[in-house]
Amino acid sequence: MKRAVLIVLVAATLPTGLAVAREADPPQAQATTTISGRGFGHGRGMSQYGAQGAAIAGKSVKQILDFYYPGTAVGKATGNVRIRLTADTTDGVRVLATNNLKVRDLKAGKVYTLPKASTRNQWSIDPSGDSGTKVSSFDSKKRTWTLWRTMKGMAQFEGPAVTALILPSGNQARYRGILRAIDTSGPHLDTVNVLSLETYLRGVVPREALYTWRPAALQAQAVAARTYAAYHRRRSTERAYDLCDTILCQVYGGYSSEESSTNAAIAATAGQIRLYKSAPIIAEFSSSNGGATTSGDLPYQVQKVDTWDAYPGNRNPNASWTVTRPTSQVQAAFGVGVLRSLKVTARTGVGPGGGRVLRVEAVGVNGQKKAMTGDQLRSRLSLRSAWFSFVPAAARTLDISSDQETR
Repeated sequence: MKRAVLIVLVAATLPTGLAVAREADPPQAQATTTISGRGFGHGRGMSQYGAQGAAIAGKSVKQILDFYYPGTAVGKATGNVRIRLTADTTDGVRVLATNNLKVRDLKAGKVYTLPKASTRNQWSIDPSGDSGTKVSSFDSKKRTWTLWRTMKGMAQFEGPAVTALILPSGNQARYRGILRAIDTSGPHLDTVNVLSLETYLRGVVPREALYTWRPAALQAQAVAARTYAAYHRRRSTERAYDLCDTILCQVYGGYSSEESSTNAAIAATAGQIRLYKSAPIIAEFSSSNGGATTSGDLPYQVQKVDTWDAYPGNRNPNASWTVTRPTSQVQAAFGVGVLRSLKVTARTGVGPGGGRVLRVEAVGVNGQKKAMTGDQLRSRLSLRSAWFSFVPAAARTLDISSDQETR
């Protein structure tokens, strides 16, 4: 039976256990709240550590994908994707000079092989006028840029199997395929890497999964990442790119991220994606679901217990966790002043401890109340997931309630 228990926010010398509830004293300056939780991420779709657990248990890539994306069918996707490279914040697109480097005038449809010289070590596409570009070369001996050609539209570098992009820091990032300049609303150009879907995955799978994982887990990640890219490509017809290269989309590291094990997983699942009603699904995934998937708005985003997430041997560091936060941060998250009580009032009901938090309610000593969702509090306290509890501790007393069962 669920009942209220006292949870404290301040470490002290009293024994651990329940205390008599009373009006809270103002928290000390260094007071902290201990929070325990499960999982890392939103919990929709595939648990990446769960896929590894399932692979250790002997499950095939199909069995893994069927579990995490129920009711979906196997499909196929080919073609190119366009990836916005967020680390390149320069005004244009600057690359290292190399053999067979070419520039394409996208408006005129013409391709030019760039001339070589022993001192010409960089080329750059930069803005020119309202919507044009200019191509310049850098002389490493004279330390000067020289204009080579102007174009009425955008341009791109192509030709070599791998091209080194020069970042604002001076560091180089290597990419397969094309490096394209695209127009933006400001006085600069963004950089987009255009390459085949299969080649793109070579820079994604080892950044989203551990390359030492079992083949079935890496293959599941390859299919999920390919599907996710196909889904967003289908929706981005009005944009000059399909995806970014960060966790806001899925992480892409280019040529330097490639590993033989993940390349093999990509090849083993070449072209495979997951479909719902003949269209690519939004194949979401997160590091760890904590032991249960969470539901979403789509039929294949279901809530159920996942015994693979913490399967023996998968070494999931996010299956469970404990953190502390300053009490002042917890109070600021709610904005009701000094807290009199803090109570989890609703959970999903699936998984240990009742599952993810749906609603938390805080009451200040002045009687002011504020409620928020588990996801909102997760964001404000920078927690790994919305599956959390406030941990009872020895303390001076701050009256805080929990929905957890006492055992």
